[in-house]
Amino acid sequence: MAPEVRPIAWVRSTRTELVDDGWDAERATIELDASVPDEALVGLEGFSHLDVVFFFDRASDVPPGPFARHPRGEVRWPRVGIFAQRAKDRPNRLGLTTCAIVEVRPRRVDVVGLDAVDGTPVVDLKPHVRELGARGEVRQPVWMDELMAGYFEDAAP
Repeated sequence: MAPEVRPIAWVRSTRTELVDDGWDAERATIELDASVPDEALVGLEGFSHLDVVFFFDRASDVPPGPFARHPRGEVRWPRVGIFAQRAKDRPNRLGLTTCAIVEVRPRRVDVVGLDAVDGTPVVDLKPHVRELGARGEVRQPVWMDELMAGYFEDAAP
């Protein structure tokens, strides 16, 4: 039997459209669900970054979707498996983003760089710990460099 996963918080943001780029132009607030006590955020203000695990509630389940495809439908990029990309349409529709903490307030965390739209359910928050990040050299294919070129760019005028 699979364990039950439930939202512990909700994303509050001015971004309501599923647009892929310009996420650093958005500030978002992660607001605790009523079922989570206030004390859950105690001590978080000592960290600069937060790992946010959220549910792509507006995405399609895979299967029946393809387990391999061209990222963003762009044929100039190679057809790769779902586990070689960060697309929202995935087997369990889970997203993971490391974002900067702007402020921790009662029942809320203000962040920058969270690539989730308004109303997105959050299933976990973890302080970003440098020792648990990548160790050694990080590499990725050129097509991913191209895809990510404007992803966190501040698209504000």
